[in-house]
Amino acid sequence: MKYPDPLLKLIDVFRKLPGVGRKSAERFAFHLLEWPEEKLTEMAQALLDSKKFLTHCSICGSLIEKKCPFCDPKLRNQEVICLVASPKDVFLIEETREYSGLYFVLGGLFSPLHGSHPSPERLEKLKTYLGEWGTKEIVLAFDSTLEGDATALYLKKELTHLRISISRLALGLPMGSALDYIDGGTLARALTGRHTY
Repeated sequence: MKYPDPLLKLIDVFRKLPGVGRKSAERFAFHLLEWPEEKLTEMAQALLDSKKFLTHCSICGSLIEKKCPFCDPKLRNQEVICLVASPKDVFLIEETREYSGLYFVLGGLFSPLHGSHPSPERLEKLKTYLGEWGTKEIVLAFDSTLEGDATALYLKKELTHLRISISRLALGLPMGSALDYIDGGTLARALTGRHTY
């Protein structure tokens, strides 16, 4: 017997979220049906407010509410720019409190298998900003995946003529890990990316 239409619609909405399959979507939908109406209203309002009050910075592409805190020249080091794939990555790097430069969100990675790539407009905007800001170092902060590697290689090729130092986040052993539990690929990356101690 099939679910009632309103429930099917709710399940379908959850299935649109990344990483959510049919079973998880059903579990979420049935769970929400148990919530009191005021909690559902609160959730709906939070979703509407996030769309209404959040926007992307016209310069760096970060997710902001009003003025962008990541583009303020009084607070940020304009000689270094960190390229990331999505706005979420900006917040992940900020949590480390180890970086004080500028950011630039590409809006995606090159995916040869899926035929997706950052927009040419974003890349042109990046090149313009690099010249205006007097950038001395570009940090490529992408996932250690096929897409991340392809994006890093492409950008290195595209930006080399600007004579700006280009670096990539170090890859290798996680903090506090034992070699017994490290896969061969990660260990190989750690060996090739080793530095003087």
